[in-house]
Amino acid sequence: MKKAIIIGSGVAGIASALRLKSIGYDVVVFENNNYPGGKLSSFNLGDYRFDAGPSLLTMPHFIDELFQLFDEDPSKNFTYKKKEISCKYFWDDGVILNAYSEKDRFINEINNVLKVDKKVVSTYLKRAKKKYDLTKSIFLEKSLHKFKTYLSLDLLRGIFNLFSFQINKTLNEVNSEELSEPHLVQLFNRFATYNGSSPFKTPGMMTLIQHLEQEYGTYVSKKGMINIVNSLYKLGLRQNIEFKFNHLVSEIILENKKAVGVRVNDQIFKSDVVISNMDIVPTYKSLLKTSFHPEKILQQERSSSALIFYWGINKSFKNLELHNILFSKNYKEEFESIFKYSSICKDPTVYINITSKDVISDAPKGCENWFVMINSPNNSGQDWDAIVKTVRSNIIKKINKVLDVDIEKQIECEKIYTPLTIENNTQSFLGSLYGSSSNNKMSAFLRHPNFSNDIENLYFCGGSVHPGGGIPLCLLSAKIVSEIIKNK
Repeated sequence: MKKAIIIGSGVAGIASALRLKSIGYDVVVFENNNYPGGKLSSFNLGDYRFDAGPSLLTMPHFIDELFQLFDEDPSKNFTYKKKEISCKYFWDDGVILNAYSEKDRFINEINNVLKVDKKVVSTYLKRAKKKYDLTKSIFLEKSLHKFKTYLSLDLLRGIFNLFSFQINKTLNEVNSEELSEPHLVQLFNRFATYNGSSPFKTPGMMTLIQHLEQEYGTYVSKKGMINIVNSLYKLGLRQNIEFKFNHLVSEIILENKKAVGVRVNDQIFKSDVVISNMDIVPTYKSLLKTSFHPEKILQQERSSSALIFYWGINKSFKNLELHNILFSKNYKEEFESIFKYSSICKDPTVYINITSKDVISDAPKGCENWFVMINSPNNSGQDWDAIVKTVRSNIIKKINKVLDVDIEKQIECEKIYTPLTIENNTQSFLGSLYGSSSNNKMSAFLRHPNFSNDIENLYFCGGSVHPGGGIPLCLLSAKIVSEIIKNK
């Protein structure tokens, strides 16, 4: 039986292990931490449990697929439900808008609250859908770096519809021209942050991200986001995948420009293929020190990061939905002097995810746990302690004003993640959440491929390589890798 080694047990690493197992490989996963999951992990503060990492579940069918590979019923392992309201948006001027999952209801809400013509929103969403339908098979489901990807009818359709992609305009320009209404422009600009980019730089093609959330909806994992990891990890154990925790890989072993295994301490483990689920930059800098480094790719602008406040709130605010976004006209001015914002964070948002005991038993009765995230630049040596102190004060003032609460008195326990924390905990270069940003029209082509052009049998998965960051794209990266290996 052929052997495969996976470096890192993030969701892409576990998914790669499962997919290779399904095609007959004997798989071993090496993980530096004493737990699986990478960025998607969990911790407790007293009686409160928090998901550390992604808090939004979209496109769960990609998770279901992994159970179906082994003829298992996904619903017996990983359960979730679709949300009626994806997000609830608040503005300083008192405007509140519910982003309903059902498209017609969402369009009606925009019309009722923001007085935007229904045809305007409907046309916008249809254009976004067209972009996605024309590009998904090329940009998301296959390697962009294999010649045969370009020998397809899908590519020809894309070329004939190139004008519709709006790649010569920024997302903000497209939204401003097509939607006009300031609240709605700001709302749809937010979707650039889904891959750590700026709406003022990323191309208009990115309206398709809004289509993905609207078309597929958002979901609540009934046992928390950590159950994505837990259920897939248990599936791996049932399939006799070996997980070696507290095992730091120090080198990818090469022979005649071919990956043949890894070094852990003074021990060498041999394999037929090696897949790195580590961030692509430390993969090269730490594990492939003597090999060729694709510096142009490694030096790309990194995506944004985040400041995250995890709060145990000793009160339940029943009037608030599970996910809340707060916008502010003055938000940029309030924080620009603190962050010295790059264009990535020109128009940041505050994202709050509230989970009460009624949902998944993550907080004591009558209490809630809050995940409060503020988009921020990645780590470039800032004084994060000073930044946290100022931002925390401003955020509390903002929450109190917009939601009409006195939240600080309700904070029972707290944990704070900065970009430096994220970098140290997950080895994500500079603490960026999505690898490189998508701040120019060629970004998709400049991401590192899922394989090495110089080293045979070496592959890459995860958010820092093609097709990008976020749980769905990480899972797709694993699928692309397994298909390349299967068809080699």
